Amino acid sequence: TMTDSGGYQVFSLGHAQKKVVLQDRSGRKLGKFTKSVFLSPADTQFLLPAITKTRQESFDRLRMKSASITEDGVTFYSHLNGHAEWFDAKRSIAIQEKLGADLIVQFDDHESPLWDWERTRLSVERTNRWGLASLSAQTRDDQLMYGVVHGGMYEDLRKESAQFVNTHFPAVAIGGSYSSKETLYQMIDWCVPYFAEEKPRHLLGIAEVQDLFEAIERGMDFFDCVAATRRGRHGNLYRSPKSGGTKKNNFTMSIVNAQYATDASPIDPTCTCYVCQHYSRAYISHLYKADEILGKRLGTYHNVAFITHLVKEIREAILVDRLNDFKKEWLG
Repeated sequence: TMTDSGGYQVFSLGHAQKKVVLQDRSGRKLGKFTKSVFLSPADTQFLLPAITKTRQESFDRLRMKSASITEDGVTFYSHLNGHAEWFDAKRSIAIQEKLGADLIVQFDDHESPLWDWERTRLSVERTNRWGLASLSAQTRDDQLMYGVVHGGMYEDLRKESAQFVNTHFPAVAIGGSYSSKETLYQMIDWCVPYFAEEKPRHLLGIAEVQDLFEAIERGMDFFDCVAATRRGRHGNLYRSPKSGGTKKNNFTMSIVNAQYATDASPIDPTCTCYVCQHYSRAYISHLYKADEILGKRLGTYHNVAFITHLVKEIREAILVDRLNDFKKEWLG
């Protein structure tokens, strides 16, 4: 099992309260990496015509205060009762030790993708200090701690951060913000050369089908992501290339589409998971449309099984030296 440090949650309660959703000229929301743009009040002045929704408004209705970061930690406010809470490296590690996970993460400071180089540098330095404090706070020797690489889209900061993490931690992770998938893959290329071969390498918050192939090919080992379960809750179910999955549709189908209402085949005929062996697309589609919780459970089960099996197949392809061919079968 694995626990995260709370660094991203601090970000979501602080900088990310200034989150706005932008649309392009056609009214379509921008993609995964760019639809959530984090802006300061000054940044928004020339973008006001494009802003369609502001998360700040919902927080104002709840009378919540934004989290505030100092050099030692962060003060945030409970979404349940508004009480102030102090969080730092010592408390983060204490909680992770009490939870007892096998893999734990240093307390880190998540940068905004719109910060300039200087502000991002200060954030990286803060993460480094919090990382050393996390190591000092660790009392258990049966938990492997990841240090986290930050630095936004800046090559020099990413490389410096990668060297720092590799020097001080027994395992390494890459986190932070990216402007696009292409930037993400480039950033992995910057960092991996500075990681010791024997140290586990984790890509935080990333695990879509295309990302798995691209990141594993570049030398990453571990992944975590809410995509499989979030998609499962909303009826967006994974399928292989043989069942119509492509990069364009993110290897998914929307099970509530009319074409599946009378479809007696499984979600993915090539999948061996429990759901695909026992339930039809038509029945699962009905469950979602009727808002039956079983539908979300089955969709989530399938998605997690699908991703787990895909990574198993990637490992097997590596062992027989056919990763490139296997990647082409999926991504073209």
